[in-house]
Amino acid sequence: MTERVAIVTGGASGIGLAIAERLMQDNLTVVVFDRNECSVGAANYAVDVSDQSQVSDAVAQVATDVGAPTVLVNNAGVDGFSPFLKIDLDTWNRLMAVNLTGTFLCCQAVLPHMLEAGWGRIVNISSSSAQGGQQGMAHYVASKAGVIGLTKALALEFGPKGITVNTIPPGFIDTPMLREAESKGLLGPGVDAAIATTPVRRAGRPEDIAVTCAFLVSEEASYITGQVIGVNGGRNT
Repeated sequence: MTERVAIVTGGASGIGLAIAERLMQDNLTVVVFDRNECSVGAANYAVDVSDQSQVSDAVAQVATDVGAPTVLVNNAGVDGFSPFLKIDLDTWNRLMAVNLTGTFLCCQAVLPHMLEAGWGRIVNISSSSAQGGQQGMAHYVASKAGVIGLTKALALEFGPKGITVNTIPPGFIDTPMLREAESKGLLGPGVDAAIATTPVRRAGRPEDIAVTCAFLVSEEASYITGQVIGVNGGRNT
């Protein structure tokens, strides 16, 4: 895996940062796309994944400056909390643009390099809320459910080309985004209450997602594609 170039979107913090750091440990050359400044990886690009020109230009620059990317982790995302009848169209469109369209755009930009190499790995970070639903988050749930559907379709289309596509729907993961939601009173009874109802009795760590992602992009995972690999401490089975 030493010469593989991996793009991790949303890699400046939380789950994305843990994934980037883990892939670097596994000797991949990691490039981070994020709107925020990032200090890890061989290169970092300020990219809004919902902007097609930014995505395509950045991927082309990676291919020129670092090497053709054959690993893609679509982690960039935004959350949303609102009663369904109060979700305005602009908010709905923004979540879809980042969480679902951003995944679509990054896949479209990177897949030609994977096809040329005859090898590729895509891991899309979705959400366990897309499996079980979550009240007050209909727009977020819908966008992440779309990521799961997109994953399955791409796996079928590109499997014969040596490219696997899988999705990890994280459960309750202790990240800055989670803590910010808790501080705003958006998590109901809060983190401790969620831990008490999680079978393994702890919150997930970004590293839990990272180690699963590292396996899915490895050579050893070549027979796994189109799968929803839940990492949730048993909250969804």
